[in-house]
Amino acid sequence: MADLKVIDCSLLYHYCDPEILQECFKFHEFQVMAITTFKGVLERVKPKPGEEWKVLATACKSSPEEMLKEMEELGIAYAVIPTVWGWSQRDHGMMMDHKVDDVGEVVKKGNGKIIGGASYNPFRIKESLETIDRTVKEYGFKYVWFHPISFGMAPNDRRCYPLYTKCLELGIPVGMQVGHSAEPLTSEPGHPMYVDNVAIEFPDLKIIMTHTGWPWIDEWCSMIWRHPNVYGMCNAYMPSGLYPETLRFLDSPRGRDKVVMGSHAYGLPRWKKELLEMPISDKAKQKIFYDNAIKIFDI
Repeated sequence: MADLKVIDCSLLYHYCDPEILQECFKFHEFQVMAITTFKGVLERVKPKPGEEWKVLATACKSSPEEMLKEMEELGIAYAVIPTVWGWSQRDHGMMMDHKVDDVGEVVKKGNGKIIGGASYNPFRIKESLETIDRTVKEYGFKYVWFHPISFGMAPNDRRCYPLYTKCLELGIPVGMQVGHSAEPLTSEPGHPMYVDNVAIEFPDLKIIMTHTGWPWIDEWCSMIWRHPNVYGMCNAYMPSGLYPETLRFLDSPRGRDKVVMGSHAYGLPRWKKELLEMPISDKAKQKIFYDNAIKIFDI
């Protein structure tokens, strides 16, 4: 399995443009995350005051060209790069504000290896839907990923439904963070069971629950198992950090056809190494690392 090609379903844009992280770390939530979630990296990197953004940037490449070269060397066959928009509940502004045209340019440079994704701002519904339309038509984006937790709403909030209708119309999957928030944001809207309503009301819509659903692992597994078009993504955690319950699900008939993996821009070399070391069967690895993503994203 050492030469197995994989698909990174969550390679965030800052992996090839890390300096944009400086804007994120001006916001309260990212400043707190640096000293809590990324405490170990902070102690290792020892950034100067005001340079806490380097806790994430240290794993990144300096350009799209470097990123694509690394992907080739590591056998990363494709990467999904979603646009990320997120709201600061403390500072009341866009703490994550990737530009769709920047992601679109990387898609062009990738020569088919990069699958672009748009995002959604439920406070700006009309503008968001117009942007999604444009990116699908202009850049060939095949995905929308959004961050309902930062906007303080659950996925079954009525303000999210225009997004689901648009994705269904365009025939593309929608992804959303479920589980707790690494930043100090209200985590309750991230409970995976809120996806239940959406999956029942939009049975033909492909829904991807990202971030493993932790600490509600059983609920995350339940939604993936019981809804034909609900999938899971293990990202924002290195494979070595996955809980035994998650690994058992991935290696079971209930889970191995329904889950994909993403590095979340935490460093492709370590991520690929840990993928190969995961204590699951080769059959599950083939599906979870590659086959499922081909199906979900229509690659």
